[in-house]
Amino acid sequence: MYDVIIIGGSYAGLSAALSLGRALRSVLILDSGHPCNKQTPHSHNFLTQDGKRPSEIAEIGLNQVLNYPTVTFRREEVIDADKTEAGFNVISNTGAHYASKKLLFSTGVADQMPAIEGFADCWGISIIHCPYCHGYEVKGQPTAIMANGEKAFHMGKLLQNWTSEITLLTNGPSTLTSEQHASLEEDGIPVLSHEIIRFQHKNGQLENIHFSNGSSITFPVMYAAIPFKQHTDLPHKLGCEVNEGGHLIVNEKQQTTVSGIYAAGDNSTPLRAVSIAVAGGTMAGAMINFDLIMG
Repeated sequence: MYDVIIIGGSYAGLSAALSLGRALRSVLILDSGHPCNKQTPHSHNFLTQDGKRPSEIAEIGLNQVLNYPTVTFRREEVIDADKTEAGFNVISNTGAHYASKKLLFSTGVADQMPAIEGFADCWGISIIHCPYCHGYEVKGQPTAIMANGEKAFHMGKLLQNWTSEITLLTNGPSTLTSEQHASLEEDGIPVLSHEIIRFQHKNGQLENIHFSNGSSITFPVMYAAIPFKQHTDLPHKLGCEVNEGGHLIVNEKQQTTVSGIYAAGDNSTPLRAVSIAVAGGTMAGAMINFDLIMG
């Protein structure tokens, strides 16, 4: 019986484990080894770690966490979990069974790539999601945005802080309002509604975007707003609720809507950044320890 089982051993999970290890709690981290940012070459906007590879940050974090003797890490995928009178039982893909008093999901999300040739190869490299994470490195460059509706309008306005050369690609009929179209036109942002059929690239570095009407445009970088899903359906199975955006609902203590279950990181916030995941994990670890003390 562990005090806490952490499912997902990336930034949020490791940060929570650090807090719990320093609080002398017995912790088991179970991680499948498939982070959503595995293609991203560099992480930014995280104080003291700016410019490091995401995998390097995670490796440093794991080595530091394992200095605490009450913390155990196993490279296993959790395939099932149940709530019990004593807490929780989980089963991994190795057939191993584990039990804990509290459960933390730091499982992140799985991005749903559009079925367009070249997109997945460029994702995280030259097709990016966040200007705060990657915008400085591509500042001033001709930049495309693949989005529609409110998200497209928001990104078009936001990215003008980093570049004046922006083109919005709705990849089909535009769902922008007439007022939004007028506002973007006033800002000098053209809107193209042709369907995208291929992203031409070299080793993930975007070169040209090809459209169904036979035309193409050269862009070195593109932002994309794409859907995601929870990396695992186990929180749903256990009764944890999600909000309209698809994120697990948590309170200020990182507690989900199910007693004893907590969540931290990308699975519970739209603010996808390493620093925010680390902060959420620190909060979760401290609050779980407090709840264990209070019984």
